[in-house]
Amino acid sequence: MRVLGLDYGSKTVGVAVSDAFGWTAQGVEIIRRSEENKLRRTYARIEELIREYGVTKIVLGCPFHMDGSAGERVAKTESFRQGLERRTGLPVILWDERLTTVAAEETMREAGVKRERRKDYVDMLAAGFILQEYLDSAAENEKKERSQDGRKR
Repeated sequence: MRVLGLDYGSKTVGVAVSDAFGWTAQGVEIIRRSEENKLRRTYARIEELIREYGVTKIVLGCPFHMDGSAGERVAKTESFRQGLERRTGLPVILWDERLTTVAAEETMREAGVKRERRKDYVDMLAAGFILQEYLDSAAENEKKERSQDGRKR
């Protein structure tokens, strides 16, 4: 049961996938397009990745403002989410992606990746951060539920 993580941008979609256990996220690729609203090939590539990895769920980064408000990008992300659900039939979970791009940039800077090369990887790495945050949260919630179930008996 793998989960696909996506960082949706105006001309790119960073892609990450979980391991088979749903414990760790690994960056896979960046899907690029020439125009923001040309999504047919983007959807098709995501469908290929879903089949290739046996994905059962999608986590899509949602770009809220730092104050938690929703702007134009959130509306576009919601529209993309609806298209994903229609085309794939899979549940698509919106996940707060605030600061994931900053974290990806910082990670690459610390790793010594040159500034001009960072743009080649930032979306894929951000997708990995989005997915890993989701996986960690899901594991923590499962742990809490097991703990509560044990106390109820």
